[in-house]
Amino acid sequence: MKPSTVVCMVATCVWLGALACPVSAQISNESTFNGHRIVVPDSSIPRPGRIHTNYFVVDPDSWNPDQPPPGNETPPSLACVYKLVKQIKGCPIQTTKNIPTGGVGAIAIVDAGDYPTAAEDLKTFSDYFKIPFNSDDFQVVYANGHKPPVYSDWEGEETLDIEWAHAMAPAAKLFLVESYLCTINNKCATDPTWQAVTVASQLVAQNGGGVISMSWGDGEWAQETKYDKYFTTPGVVYFAASGDSGIGYTIHPAASPNVVAVGGTYFERDQNGDFVKEVYGGGGGGISPYEPRPSYQNVIQKIVGDFRGMPDVASDFCCAVIYNSALGGWGAIGGTSWASPTFAGISNAAGLLNKSSRDELSMIYKEYIEPKQYKADFHDITQGSSYCVKGWNECAGVGSPRTYEGK
Repeated sequence: MKPSTVVCMVATCVWLGALACPVSAQISNESTFNGHRIVVPDSSIPRPGRIHTNYFVVDPDSWNPDQPPPGNETPPSLACVYKLVKQIKGCPIQTTKNIPTGGVGAIAIVDAGDYPTAAEDLKTFSDYFKIPFNSDDFQVVYANGHKPPVYSDWEGEETLDIEWAHAMAPAAKLFLVESYLCTINNKCATDPTWQAVTVASQLVAQNGGGVISMSWGDGEWAQETKYDKYFTTPGVVYFAASGDSGIGYTIHPAASPNVVAVGGTYFERDQNGDFVKEVYGGGGGGISPYEPRPSYQNVIQKIVGDFRGMPDVASDFCCAVIYNSALGGWGAIGGTSWASPTFAGISNAAGLLNKSSRDELSMIYKEYIEPKQYKADFHDITQGSSYCVKGWNECAGVGSPRTYEGK
């Protein structure tokens, strides 16, 4: 049982309503969604053999040096919807203030290129939302020992990753592992490296265990299984964005059976700003053509057949407030690049510290087959596409988080 693989972007497949990418879809850098202008950076456009990010910029002309753009989700508003903090009726963005305070061990973010103002921007973001921040618990690490150049398209990615992972688990140590690779003729690639994943794994394991988030990926290819070994360090649970290209387009490392694949949903709010419901937003999903079905997915064998299905879980992917001084201050970004560090942070804050991704996934799928526990711990995403059938589906896996239980 294998899906057809087509290359298409958020603007074509999601925002214009075709949630399963049509074969005729054309790559587009710009579109609109709910009155917002969406721009997809060059780094987020899939190209065979090149790792791409999974984020898009919302209303790129409305960056504000003083305050977040209204109407975009904040750490308190998302934590309220997901029942991570004391509930406020409607979880309105403007007035919901309670924030998560948990976190154990470490979180590592793997990205490409340098982010010179990472610490300062993270502090500004944290101070604004009154999120605890200890500068000693945040560190930028160069994967190969050398400071990489700044890749402007990756800075937004790095901002989103560190700010939202920290927002969900502020008590955890946080590492931003930056990488780049240059050949002997000094040609440099703007891709994260497997070396960076290895370094991130060592850092998390050495600091009490925890999680790694990878908000990037490449279209699946036949030899990808030999790289799955990079996600097996004891004491580390790996999360990866499932991509923003809709159902039918799957990417690696999210496809790895050693990684928790995180898909994308969307919060619908009413005219008063109150949360109404969560629906499929357009994250990547499907059945891997190459990765065999892992044992923890035996419970969904009738759906996925002999190959790995993804995503496993999902989180809101549009749209998140961030702060980046180089980009103009406060802005908004979306994509499964937001969903991955958010879910990784929630898992870290849950404090279970599973020894591996497979242990984490075995726990999640065990919850799935226990109806009462599943209903209490996950929100089944059944709206937003005809693919969003009841139970596990290619829209959102088992669903989005509801409390810290089972994470």
